[in-house]
Amino acid sequence: MLYHAIKPLLFRLDAERAHDLITGLLRLVGDVPLARAVLQAWFAYEDPQLSVSCAGLHLSNPVGLAAGFDKQGTLIAPMAALGFGHVEVGTVTPRPQPGNDLPRMFRLPEDHAVINRLGFNSTGMSVVARRLSTTKHRIPIGINIGKNRTTPLERSVEDYVATFVALVSLADYVTVNISSPNTPGLRQLHERTALETLLRELMEYNQRLPHPRPLFLKVSPDETAAQLDDVVRVALDVGITGFIACNTTLARDGLCGQSRDETGGLSGRPLTVRARESIAYLYRSTAGRLPIIGVGGVATAEDAYGHIGAGATLVQLYTGLVYEGPGCVQALKAGLVRLIRRDGLSSIQDAIGVKAF
Repeated sequence: MLYHAIKPLLFRLDAERAHDLITGLLRLVGDVPLARAVLQAWFAYEDPQLSVSCAGLHLSNPVGLAAGFDKQGTLIAPMAALGFGHVEVGTVTPRPQPGNDLPRMFRLPEDHAVINRLGFNSTGMSVVARRLSTTKHRIPIGINIGKNRTTPLERSVEDYVATFVALVSLADYVTVNISSPNTPGLRQLHERTALETLLRELMEYNQRLPHPRPLFLKVSPDETAAQLDDVVRVALDVGITGFIACNTTLARDGLCGQSRDETGGLSGRPLTVRARESIAYLYRSTAGRLPIIGVGGVATAEDAYGHIGAGATLVQLYTGLVYEGPGCVQALKAGLVRLIRRDGLSSIQDAIGVKAF
């Protein structure tokens, strides 16, 4: 309720400036134990029916924070207090880079959407590693890795490997981001030969660890069925853990917001159906053998439940927070419990993939 009271004021600010203001306040809350405890008490909602297992990880609920919101790993404590079951940090690049020129985030309130062209703005792997090494957390943490803009595509494997090696010991899982539309040429890594080379190299390093981490691949929603088939074949051949479906889209179908022609990736409500189709396609293509984290257009319990029914084990949100505020996590979890009970299921785990075929 408080968020919706201040939302009109926030929406008068540039989207990125408003994001920085909110995340700055959350960092302050996270650094003060009493404030963090109050936040947790305010937004607390857990139910054993929401507990779920994914890639060997056990989570209290399936709702996570998508990569992009906490790029530098500074918000884990307050996001845990808000009730997220996991947080994905990043995208993190090997070297610091500022990202694209401002302005680079645009709200489309009429569409409940956001367009961003941030371009992997990152403090770099060394800064994130130092921060995470001193951060105590009680929920699983994913780290999303990418390449620097100035690294030639043919040398991108070096960037991914360097970032993986620097951060993997601090992660509960690692996500390989080849699907952002805001780094030139990045999506070419979906091509079968390039993708196989990248994933095999990362898997080789992963298998050397005393405790290898789950390795997820984040895919684009704009790939054709044939392209996704190639991605699935490579994933199965190489033996990665699973997929994150999906990143932002370049499509602009049916938008009415004034910023609809801005370049960048579109997220929010217009992505819901496209993301769910990608989830279901990947689930069917792998016969449910590889877990999927569903992201794209999740703002309500119905959105999350639909993604889970399509084959997602976990879901993530970002743009939903922009429009619904921090209370949406609590509301989303309570809504999932109602939907589980409506359908006569014993847990959220039982809902995975029931509508994929």
